[in-house]
Amino acid sequence: MFLLISLALFFILVSFLLVPRVLSRTSIGYFLLNQWRVAEECFHSHQYYKIPKFNLHKQENQLFQKIVTYLNSLPSAGDSDFVNLFSGNNNPNEITLVIDSDHVFADMFLGSRVYWKLDNECFVLKMRRKEKRRILNSYMNHIHKVVEEIELKSKEVKLYINAENDPVKNGRWISTQFKHPATIDTSMIDIELKNKVKSDLESFLKSKQYYHRLGRVWKRSYLLYGPSGTGKSSFIAGMAKFLNYDVYDVDMSKVSGDSDLKLLLLQTKTKSMIVVEDLDHYLVEKSKAVSLSGILNFMDGIISCCGEERVMVFTVSSKDHVDPTVLRPGRIDVHVHFPLCDFSSFKNLANSHLGIKEHKLFPQVEEIFQSGASLSPAEIGEIMITNRGSPTRALKTVINALQTNSETRTSGKTGVSHKSTHDGLVTNIPRAPRNLSHSGSVDGLSDLPSKLTHSGSTRTVDELSDSGLFCMENFHTGKELKNLYGLLKNRSRSRRESLDFDGVEGRIST
Repeated sequence: MFLLISLALFFILVSFLLVPRVLSRTSIGYFLLNQWRVAEECFHSHQYYKIPKFNLHKQENQLFQKIVTYLNSLPSAGDSDFVNLFSGNNNPNEITLVIDSDHVFADMFLGSRVYWKLDNECFVLKMRRKEKRRILNSYMNHIHKVVEEIELKSKEVKLYINAENDPVKNGRWISTQFKHPATIDTSMIDIELKNKVKSDLESFLKSKQYYHRLGRVWKRSYLLYGPSGTGKSSFIAGMAKFLNYDVYDVDMSKVSGDSDLKLLLLQTKTKSMIVVEDLDHYLVEKSKAVSLSGILNFMDGIISCCGEERVMVFTVSSKDHVDPTVLRPGRIDVHVHFPLCDFSSFKNLANSHLGIKEHKLFPQVEEIFQSGASLSPAEIGEIMITNRGSPTRALKTVINALQTNSETRTSGKTGVSHKSTHDGLVTNIPRAPRNLSHSGSVDGLSDLPSKLTHSGSTRTVDELSDSGLFCMENFHTGKELKNLYGLLKNRSRSRRESLDFDGVEGRIST
């Protein structure tokens, strides 16, 4: 009898230990466990906290984004009933778990269980009321620390553009991954100038206390100026990668007014780069949407103090058409000149694009550059990319392009270029010869050598409506007229009439 009782107790004990283990691996056990937890929570009062995506001023809530990152990193996210799977941004073979909306899942902290739910662009945190004083602050600090570690390991630069179709619901900015391969070192400006810019950026990153001691907002403004195709946009990408800052690209044509421009600035984050390209074109157009005063306030007005650790970058084709109030110190701290390609820049392009440091055609190329001919780095780079299989063919093509440029420059010295006025009329403006600047320049860096602060004397010829783009078609017409004139001269053998070719070229190209 005693033996039977002992066996019965043994089987009961084994069943008591094994049954929960077996059930825990089945759907029945999972269901029973969840129901037990729900029943247990019914005996406690709870506190609820909401974390919305945007605040009342439609500014993005930084805590919301941190909670998204934190929750997606939890092991419990993978145990949820509904989980979205995405490939990694940097590694396509990496699988990322993203929580689904309207689903509740739990997290454990200091022995207490808390619950999260994403409901209508708002996170809801649920915890027991008696435990909120003990764990709330510590739990929030824990989230911040975990997110900081995650961001340090996988920092991804993003590009934001103001093209959101539903700004009331989603804010003004939409973003995408910013994977531009350019760096500051790959730009075609002078090496010493690159080092000066990098040194200035590094100094800015360490100057928070210094700026505050001076009573100034911790931000830095750069003006990149030079003709189209000289690498200004690529240099901006290099600056963003150097700083590891997100980029906010402001499309001024989509800004409805001064207040809208301020709202865009309010919705940017700290540690960001705010970019306005082709600012001179917008100022020349004199759009009624945003006033000059609105742009000035955007650059350094009261609204600019609503965020710190920002870098603002503006690009123009030329400073000639920019209001001096825009360029004054304080609004623009550093001026960086991007000149057309000279022989030194050409050798750098040949080395990077063709893999050659010396060539028998280099002396001929240098001679053409010394004659005053030049092209933009983008034009020469495209020729080299097209002919990268044969460096000799690439150099010969560059020589032909430079010779054509030299001929057009010579024929255009006394011609006219055409510029549209604001009222739609076309006026003739004397065409000036091109002067080359052999190095970039930075204004605002105190210890630069003189050769870096000299930006040349005149603007580039053949700028169409201040776009900085070269217009080569008119020169072909002038050359054909000269050939026609020579033919007529030989036939008539008469010198009764004379033609002013530069004048004819100017009239024909109108």
